[in-house]
Amino acid sequence: MPSWIVDPPKRWPRSGPLLPAIALAVSLTNVPQPGQCAEEVLSLETIFDRQGHARAPSEIVWTESGQLLSFLWSETGPRDLWVLPEGADRPERLLEDGELHFEERTLSTADYQWSPDGSSLLLKDDGDLFLYTIADQEVLRLTANEASSEDARFSPDSTHLAFVRNADLWILNLTSGKERRLTDDGKPGEVLNGKPDWLYWEEIWNRRSIGFWWSPDGRRIAYQRFDEEGVPTHPIVDDVPISSPVTNQPYPKPGEKIPRVRIGVVDLVSAETTWIDSGDDDNVYLARTLWSPDGSRLAVLRLSRDQTEVDLLLCDPSTGSCRVFLRERQSTWVDIEDDFALLERGRVIWGSDRDGWRRLYLYDENGTLLHPISPDGVAVSRLDRVVEEAGVIFFTGFRAADLGAGDRQLYRGSLDGESLEVLADESGWNVATVSPRGSEWVITHSTANHSPRARLERVGGQSLSLPHRLATAYDRRDLPQWKFLEIEGPDGVDLPARMLAPVDFDPARRYPVIMYHYGGPGSQTVRNNSSARPLADLWRMRMAQRGFIIFNLDNQASIFFGKAGAERLHHRFGELELRAQLAAVEYLRSQPWVAPEHIGLWGWSGGGANTLYSIFKSPGTWGAAVAGAPVTDWKLYDALWTERYLGNPETNADGYRESSPITWATALEDPLLLVHGTGDNNVHIHNSVALSRVLVEAGLPFEQAFYPGEKHGFEESAQRHYFERMERFFDRWLNPEG
Repeated sequence: MPSWIVDPPKRWPRSGPLLPAIALAVSLTNVPQPGQCAEEVLSLETIFDRQGHARAPSEIVWTESGQLLSFLWSETGPRDLWVLPEGADRPERLLEDGELHFEERTLSTADYQWSPDGSSLLLKDDGDLFLYTIADQEVLRLTANEASSEDARFSPDSTHLAFVRNADLWILNLTSGKERRLTDDGKPGEVLNGKPDWLYWEEIWNRRSIGFWWSPDGRRIAYQRFDEEGVPTHPIVDDVPISSPVTNQPYPKPGEKIPRVRIGVVDLVSAETTWIDSGDDDNVYLARTLWSPDGSRLAVLRLSRDQTEVDLLLCDPSTGSCRVFLRERQSTWVDIEDDFALLERGRVIWGSDRDGWRRLYLYDENGTLLHPISPDGVAVSRLDRVVEEAGVIFFTGFRAADLGAGDRQLYRGSLDGESLEVLADESGWNVATVSPRGSEWVITHSTANHSPRARLERVGGQSLSLPHRLATAYDRRDLPQWKFLEIEGPDGVDLPARMLAPVDFDPARRYPVIMYHYGGPGSQTVRNNSSARPLADLWRMRMAQRGFIIFNLDNQASIFFGKAGAERLHHRFGELELRAQLAAVEYLRSQPWVAPEHIGLWGWSGGGANTLYSIFKSPGTWGAAVAGAPVTDWKLYDALWTERYLGNPETNADGYRESSPITWATALEDPLLLVHGTGDNNVHIHNSVALSRVLVEAGLPFEQAFYPGEKHGFEESAQRHYFERMERFFDRWLNPEG
């Protein structure tokens, strides 16, 4: 019998409040801790060993009926597909990974999708679609085309699939196998039907490919049409092949033309499209689309170009006519999340941070506010499930007071706003997957010092542990442990921080420090969680084992301070983030166990930008710095994200100039390693090239590490090389004994 079946569920004890700085200094002397000893230093081979890390279920989903829970899991090797029927007390394996074949092809279950009726699975392989029927255990090939069939989704009655091919929307009858093309003007890079362009994929949909929506009765599909005409492109050159192919990526920068987006509703019988009248202004974002439960209305969120105003349009999908149901305007910007829903009888759930923290509100059919659903003092992170027939909602959030954003809790509240229950309150990070009926939910829980574990909870209090496995390549208890603390920041405000110290910490020694930060509105690095495969965290632990202190600090614009905190960065980046990191340096230098001249700084993406800003504006503060994939000039980043916070470069020219690290680059005095992937389609390497030119022309020494073909997130071989390079760099400049 697998050990996980008999292993009882465990709840990690609450860690209590963040430690004040004095208490932390005392606690660091209490080492080694239970279960800890000065073990051999983690190797990079161990860190990048896929099989050696802790394991927990992944890809956890419920079928639409709620009668079946499924997840991927295996103690070793590729993950198998497991199922847990409603009311059952133990899961069973449905399919081994690689068990299914079609002719010479082996099909993986790594990216599976249930049909709504739970009778079959959609699988994908090399751009083709396959259907596995549970009852007869047969695999049917659905598509066979040179072009990929992308973003496939079942119709509500499980009889059809819709997908995108060559930038057009298609439909497939699963009974007859017949395909139909629903749009005919798609052209990759120019016109996209049913598939978001890069800007929407990255900034509107948070790296999800969402571009069409089935109506509840399965007779119509609403889809977005992207017209890229006039949108500036950026060339991404692949310099590895002899031919050096170029991809011209539509990528509007601040102030430039954005794609024109329309929403159409195509009738599957007539194949005719009715266009939604979202207004005459093309210079807007159509940020969300949602059908009402009965299919009589289509909701569209229309966000103004400056992102200070959002309209919830309720539209007639038969005529395309729309009316403004509600409007929200804020003087800085309006945040768009996945926390609105259309209910029966015309009511609407609406998420907003207009009072400084994200809350959920209920509106009646006339657009009149009835009441808040979530209470004051609880910030909503995610709307997990609405069960209207039971009158309840489930959401993930955190306590707004006392820097509570370091943890996440699961809540169940009533639509009338009269009751709220905390369902998962352990210190740490609780991620929920709630069944459609709200009678069961899976909690995946972790802390910074404990790997994720999943359990199934049921109404009535029954709890069932799902499979898990501790790391086999190392014992997590023997590694450095994260400590959480508060330090005094600018204006006397307490700021959240966390740190790692060597297991054999000696307060009589002086240790070099590596600070990691991000910054930016609503950001967060001080988290009480871990992932199933924590490469970066394990590298930090390796560095702590090798004699470094690792330190993170979040500033007054981070999520810990709500929307009002984020608004401190409206129209100006850099200075607030820098003041917080300087407070961290001051704290560290005041500790007798810190080598004050051997403090390093690093960050990636926005953190890379803030690293550059910090060392350019405060030269001599840090002993060395690593900036990965940084934005160096905010006029070079994408329009949607940058304009949200900095506005238009024509009306806020000073804000763009003063916020951009490149403006201050000639003040460089400290050792700098600049890292970028040449294939980065998010923060283009243009940023690092432009900065390099300024530094070269100023005669300033620095180091570069450009990674051929790598995007914003590196592949593992490049990531390992980068970690090795950064390690050698910090060893050279920060190790006081080196």
